[in-house]
Amino acid sequence: MLTDLIDGLPDAVAHQCLARVPFHLYPKLELVSHSWQAAIRSAELFRVRQEIGSSEDLLCVCAFEPENLWQLYDPIRDLWITIPVLPSRIRHLAHFGAVSTAGKLFVLGGGSDAVDPLTGDQDRNFATNEVWSYDPVIRRWSQRASMLIPRAMFACGVLEGKIVVAGGFTSCRKSISQAEMYDPDSDVWISLPDLHRTHNSACTGVVIGGELHVLHKGISKVQILDSLRLEWRVEEYGWPQGPMAVVQDSLYVMGHGHIFKHHGREPKKYVISASEFRQRIGFAMISLRDEIYVIGGDIGPDRLNWHIKPTSDVDILTTGGERPTWRHAASMTRCRGAIRGCAQLRI
Repeated sequence: MLTDLIDGLPDAVAHQCLARVPFHLYPKLELVSHSWQAAIRSAELFRVRQEIGSSEDLLCVCAFEPENLWQLYDPIRDLWITIPVLPSRIRHLAHFGAVSTAGKLFVLGGGSDAVDPLTGDQDRNFATNEVWSYDPVIRRWSQRASMLIPRAMFACGVLEGKIVVAGGFTSCRKSISQAEMYDPDSDVWISLPDLHRTHNSACTGVVIGGELHVLHKGISKVQILDSLRLEWRVEEYGWPQGPMAVVQDSLYVMGHGHIFKHHGREPKKYVISASEFRQRIGFAMISLRDEIYVIGGDIGPDRLNWHIKPTSDVDILTTGGERPTWRHAASMTRCRGAIRGCAQLRI
């Protein structure tokens, strides 16, 4: 069957041609014709991209400024792509979970980081159960089924394509132990067994070896959920506190001006100096393939300058090869300051 996408070519061949074009050029391709616009925004095209190995791995980043704005980073071409503003009713959304699955970016829960100037209270907007997804096919945000419990500062990860959230705070005074799981295909949340322990501190989640590891700030014990039994167990790993990233099931942690590698219960291994980040706070640390990205943040005050300077800088650590090395990448073009959320996305 011929198509008007590309004269003289069957529909399937035309889709394969378009699927080989880099994602960042798709807005320009849409201007060719209505039929090209329909093809670019079709799920079929993105299925073909995956089939022929043209999928691209991007990073999704949201920072303090501008509020609720996300950018995508293309590591192959070293460029930033700005996507529509997240249309949440909450201004300056923070303390949320950010993951990707099923070809979409998900932003879950969180609340405003604004404090009532009279009471110092955040209760009214501290935690929400709202869930948003960004679909790169149609380049649009959509509201999804809400979490069962409003929460902020919680652990979040993806197991077997499903999103798991656990712990956190449901108000600025109440920590919770409840966990739940979301199926993006059915748009349904279900309850999971509670964490064995709850602590009055923020928690974060990292997925290693098909298991979600929940770490509480200031607590050495780790609570672990595997993707098969969906039961929690408690382990003593002795992982240090600090920014973390997972590369090939090994945990990389930055602390005291250095990066160390942790693999299971093996002794930690020194990787490289990170002294240049000692004065930077609020940055994100995330992996993509065998590289670790340090993104944004604020450059803190020193003896000569008491002002905090928001930055858009991006630094990359290549972990593969004989000697890990740092290099600079293109700075974020719109976002700057403390990073609110960061996730990988395969398109």
